[in-house]
Amino acid sequence: MINQLRLQNFKRFEDLSLGIKPLTLLSGLNGMGKSSILQALLLLRQSYQRGLLESIGLSLNGDLVRIGTARDALFENATEDKISFQLDFGDTNSAVWEFDYDPEREILKLVTSNKSPEVYTESLFTDEFQYLQAERIGSRTSFEMSDFQVREHHQLGIMGEYTAHFLSVFRESEIPNPSLSHHQSESLQLLRQVEAWLGEISPGTRIYVEENSGMDLMRVEYSFGLSKKYRSTNVGFGITYTLPVITAILAAKAGALLLLENPEAHLHPKGQSQMGQLIALAASQGVQIILETHSDHVLNGIRLAVHQGKLDHELVQLHFFQRQSAISEVISPKMNRKGRIDQWPDGFFDEWDNSLAELLQPIEE
Repeated sequence: MINQLRLQNFKRFEDLSLGIKPLTLLSGLNGMGKSSILQALLLLRQSYQRGLLESIGLSLNGDLVRIGTARDALFENATEDKISFQLDFGDTNSAVWEFDYDPEREILKLVTSNKSPEVYTESLFTDEFQYLQAERIGSRTSFEMSDFQVREHHQLGIMGEYTAHFLSVFRESEIPNPSLSHHQSESLQLLRQVEAWLGEISPGTRIYVEENSGMDLMRVEYSFGLSKKYRSTNVGFGITYTLPVITAILAAKAGALLLLENPEAHLHPKGQSQMGQLIALAASQGVQIILETHSDHVLNGIRLAVHQGKLDHELVQLHFFQRQSAISEVISPKMNRKGRIDQWPDGFFDEWDNSLAELLQPIEE
């Protein structure tokens, strides 16, 4: 599990150290550098998977992330043409990678690598990992299949494009963390649990996935307590858009790492709050989640989980990104056991949720 991330001369950051906990929330205005945190982790994974990290350097453009050129990755006001990433996993397990900027070839080549032997057994580099980007697959008449990604590596795809295939293959598998079981489902099977949690967004939802192996495509239909099935293009967009997020969380084992961008997209505020609570439950069971969100409802769902004793406040890390002149800075509030936060960045809340007025008060001195 990642405990600390340090970036030097990477994108908006000259030198940034961030504490990472089982549940880490990244928030703030657009263009402040939140995505750069996820991109740093994705660059390391992408470069390792392509066999380049220890031999050549960073693979800047691939399936997980596309940075562009090496100049795009280098901090604009860097005093030396080097980028370094440091990860601490606790105990003595840590790693530092340093890369030189080559302006002629526009690459970042590896200069030094100092790490413990166990680093590449961490979930960032294994199949116990999922990344779901903000732009996910919505309603379609058909969805992709991939035996390589789904059966061999248990991946949903960064846009959630293999979610239907994943649910088809593992529908009867029990979820690894029974504590995430929804109270309205008597079965621990993955498909039944996904349906139950989707019911928090659209009550009575049932999911039907069907393979067309001849065309390597999946068909997804839904019903809502009635016998009639509806193709995904004829139901609310948010249901299909949220399906990969719920599936990733429920299928994750303790020790897995999930990187989630804007899981609240296309959800009603109540659904956003429920998403926050599901994320909190997963973190309480040993799944590490690094979450980028613009939703105060997701945050408040997490705070409610802490307030109700479902998640230890010590397992939550908040980072708010804002701009000071031309430089991004990070404020890292602390949360107490009641779900209260000790400081708020200016303008974070445009509106106050009166039902959570008590929780929205700062921690008293």
